[in-house]
Amino acid sequence: MGLGTVGGGVALALTDHANSIQRKTGFSVNLRHVLVRDSEKTRDPAPPEGVLTTNPEDILADPHVQIVVETMGGDHPAGEYLQRALDAGKHVVTANKEVMSRRGPDLMALAQKKQVNLLFEASAGGGIPIVGCLMSQLLANDIRSIRSIINGTTNYILTQMAWHQASFADALAEAQTRGYAEADPTNDIEGIDAAYKLSVLGSLAFHRRIPHHAIHTEGISQLGPEDFRYASELGYAIKSLAIAVVQSNGLVQARVHPALVPENHLLAKVDGVYNAVEVTGDLCGQIILHGQGAGREATTSAVMGDILSIVRTMGSANVPPPLPALDVNGDDTDSAVCPIDELSSAYYIRLTCADQAGVLAQVAQILGDGNISIATVIQKDTDPGSGTAQLVITTYPAREADVQFALAAVARLGVVVGVNNLIRIEE
Repeated sequence: MGLGTVGGGVALALTDHANSIQRKTGFSVNLRHVLVRDSEKTRDPAPPEGVLTTNPEDILADPHVQIVVETMGGDHPAGEYLQRALDAGKHVVTANKEVMSRRGPDLMALAQKKQVNLLFEASAGGGIPIVGCLMSQLLANDIRSIRSIINGTTNYILTQMAWHQASFADALAEAQTRGYAEADPTNDIEGIDAAYKLSVLGSLAFHRRIPHHAIHTEGISQLGPEDFRYASELGYAIKSLAIAVVQSNGLVQARVHPALVPENHLLAKVDGVYNAVEVTGDLCGQIILHGQGAGREATTSAVMGDILSIVRTMGSANVPPPLPALDVNGDDTDSAVCPIDELSSAYYIRLTCADQAGVLAQVAQILGDGNISIATVIQKDTDPGSGTAQLVITTYPAREADVQFALAAVARLGVVVGVNNLIRIEE
């Protein structure tokens, strides 16, 4: 279902690698139907004769179809198609992070009821096998945290800004020219795509529903080239992270936002369109999976791996193994996720202030009144023409709500032209 970038790659792999697939699985895998919007459209390479259809019923109602592969994207109508396929007793492979974020637990329960496979490795991390690891190899662990870079578009943009001092607008235009960003890049640059993926990974890791709408989400458009210069001087790189951590009270802190990462940390070295996922468990300790997180080949690899996993089990009398159980509390509740206000973090703050004596004392007074301790202060980029300077402050760990309240008060100071940026520091 779907013959775009990923669907086209899967269709091509199924036909071009047919002999290899049979050798590896012991079965011949035949491409029977391909659902498209326009069956008359010229495609290169052309799919096999007679497989194209614009009618989903040709797939869903065909008793000879054993595996349905969905690469359409979006929640509707893909979600309804997947539900119908599972209900009809067909195995399902999907690359759809939105569907798995919104409907994953319900679809997993239906697959279990119908004793069919539902595999979705490509829904989070592209070619990185993180979903399979959480569902099998790491299943015995009590997972404590996930810290990840899981959007190749934003990582490419941030890399351009860091390496070439490009503005956000120029870096985004470059990503679009190279095909890494869509014409409408909103889902990527505003963190929505990463929130869907974190919802999937968090739900699997912590065995409870982590709704995407409960994940605190911030984009990257507010970052400027100067933030990368100052961060580097302080010993950090800036990355857009998707983080889920189990707190001492049992709730999950789930968030997507730019963060300062120490330059010697492996996540700080993940550049371009690459992704990485760091998982910490009680048995495995800390592990990091790194690889291409997007693109036709990487995602095709993940989808094909799921298809072959299903095919290899179809000749046995065994039913598919049970999927990891989720505590869904009966509905799409966000009660398992604690609000961002309760986060304790160190912070990077960039202000534009009047270049005059006493400014730092006024800012420090407000921060101190809010129980926020200053770690470092740097004055940068003095502008004699406007009589302003950049004030860069880092703090020791403080409560998010206190920091936000204090910065609102700082912004009201007559000597402060503007609060340019607030970025959390992930040590």
